[in-house]
Amino acid sequence: MTHRFCDGVTRRDAIRIGTAAAFGLPLTLPHLLRASESAKNKGRSASDVSLIYVFLHGGMSTIDTFDMKPDAASEFRGEFSSVPSATPGLRVCEHLPKVAKETNRFSLIRSFRHHNSDHGPADHYMFTGYFPTAGFNPNLSPNNQRPAFGSVVSRKLGPRGSVPPYVCLPKLHPSGGPAYLGAPHAPFVIDGDPSAPNFSVPDLVPPPAIAADRLDDRRKLLADVDRFGAAAEAKVNRHARAVETFRGKAFDLMTSPAAKTAFDIAAEPDKLRDEYGRHSLGQSCLLARRLVESGVRCVTIDHSNWDTHDGNFAVLKKSLLPQFDAAISTLFRDLADRGLLETTLVLVTGEFGRTPRINKNAGRDHWGPAFTVLLGGGGIHGGRVVGKSDPRAERPASDPYGPEDLAATLFARLSIDPKDEFLTPEGRPVALVNNGNVIHELL
Repeated sequence: MTHRFCDGVTRRDAIRIGTAAAFGLPLTLPHLLRASESAKNKGRSASDVSLIYVFLHGGMSTIDTFDMKPDAASEFRGEFSSVPSATPGLRVCEHLPKVAKETNRFSLIRSFRHHNSDHGPADHYMFTGYFPTAGFNPNLSPNNQRPAFGSVVSRKLGPRGSVPPYVCLPKLHPSGGPAYLGAPHAPFVIDGDPSAPNFSVPDLVPPPAIAADRLDDRRKLLADVDRFGAAAEAKVNRHARAVETFRGKAFDLMTSPAAKTAFDIAAEPDKLRDEYGRHSLGQSCLLARRLVESGVRCVTIDHSNWDTHDGNFAVLKKSLLPQFDAAISTLFRDLADRGLLETTLVLVTGEFGRTPRINKNAGRDHWGPAFTVLLGGGGIHGGRVVGKSDPRAERPASDPYGPEDLAATLFARLSIDPKDEFLTPEGRPVALVNNGNVIHELL
């Protein structure tokens, strides 16, 4: 079945994205490792906090999940009832019973909003903290005018050990790229569903046609070829001379026990895999936990399709919410059980919410003016509700926050100065955060 968003972009189209095609070259392992080496040389933060960004592509209906309005008229309140949670006074959707037990591990921003309700621009806004300016083309992949949060983390903090600093799964979101930070800070894209029975990460294993005992022979052959042309190459381009070093490291990464362990989701106990859920969201969350545990600084999960224009309640009840309930509740519990929650910041949101008024197709349409964002771990207090929306969840009723404030909060928790700047290739200074403020109520 083809999953198509209302703007005509199919999930198949999204999966077909090349990691760094917009930059004129693929993000191969040599390029990735060259970026890692560059980041090491620029210094790294002492912070140990990592980020897992669960992006609910299409826009979750938060009026039906985390900010329900039982006293509103029927055309607003919807079909679902609420249940009490682990946080006194906080009720959530009846179809999130497992998440309800974990609310003491995360907080909700119920007064979140921005001014756009179109997928492409809103996506970019929620991935970067910057609303795109004139000339933005949502059909390009990547389409960033500004670097995604993960690329900023890659640039500012660099890698830990032999794993990449920024990973996207199960595909690259079009707004997940590095913009002017360049291909060295593009994500390592798994480009495969971790719930698939034959799931593997191709770049971390030799091609099937090359037996393990022949890998060294291939390395030696490459070395001979490189030595033959070394003198001429050095005269032409000093950067090309470094390629051999990083290509060698790519071979090493293929045989790195740490890298293999990080991506080997099959090593997890069947019981835990079942608890996360044997579906894309569940197994992506489990793999994200493995990756941050192994040293990856930022993992972005692009999960679709939450674009519920038709049959909103049936789709949520039968498919999306049971998967979400298993995956997100187990992620928070698992991180806490392993002592990782204090050093792992978890962000869960879509690009916007859904319209308070139910449409003629029993669905809800795009709604940027008010929705709920979930944040937990990484120093965020659990069990808090920040701000509130009005009686119909049409607008914030207090303490409005937006993507700029979210960006400032994320960077502050990752020990990245929100007031810092980057220089574009033209030498123009660009602020990491566009006048946003840290949301201190969460801390």
